Amino acid sequence: MSEQNRIPQHVAIIMDGNGRWAELRGKERYEGHVAGVEPVRASLRAAARWGVKYLTLYAFSTENWGRPTHEVDALMELFCKSVVNETPELIRQGVEIRMIGDRTRFSEKVQRYLCEAEQRTAGGKTLTLILALNYSSRSEITRAVQRIAARVAAGELAPGEISEGTVSASLDTAPYPNPDLVVRTSGECRLSNFLLWQASYAELYFPEVLWPDFTEEEFDRAIEEYARRDRRFGLVK
Repeated sequence: MSEQNRIPQHVAIIMDGNGRWAELRGKERYEGHVAGVEPVRASLRAAARWGVKYLTLYAFSTENWGRPTHEVDALMELFCKSVVNETPELIRQGVEIRMIGDRTRFSEKVQRYLCEAEQRTAGGKTLTLILALNYSSRSEITRAVQRIAARVAAGELAPGEISEGTVSASLDTAPYPNPDLVVRTSGECRLSNFLLWQASYAELYFPEVLWPDFTEEEFDRAIEEYARRDRRFGLVK
């Protein structure tokens, strides 16, 4: 890896371990989610310090709707409070908020808060924070295929003209570069339906630390591990 490429442009994080963190301390699972807010702040600070330009956080998957109703409701309330409380500081730091996933299932309140955060932080130049909310990579790819099929049916595109670029341009992540580094906390070694198309050549890093204990130093370790990797994208030196 060349020197200029030893810092990832795009880091994506699966924030795993909030519930286990709480259970290990005899707390309610919701308290683990509350404790998981500070590591988001820490990751933003560290990403900006390293010069990372895009940080994607897997905040709520489509599968998370299957959790107990009281936990989902608490998560939605925490999300709204966090957006309101954190937006002024994000503006100060030059952080732009964007979202991927299907936001239509969220309540009008959540959708309004998210839209306001996107509008108020628009134009931030330091870092783009991409929140994956009600996100599923399979659902994203399915929706992309539907868009492409509609173009073919309308005569705008011939089947033989469909390329990898066509698919990429139809995904939620079309405006952003693919992740260079995907981090999943808690020691679990799987992607769990997260950026399956985009992460095809990303470096994967699975620290054992639970998300509420993920500090700036832990983020630094992830970047340092990335810098030691030799990315060849299927080629040879």
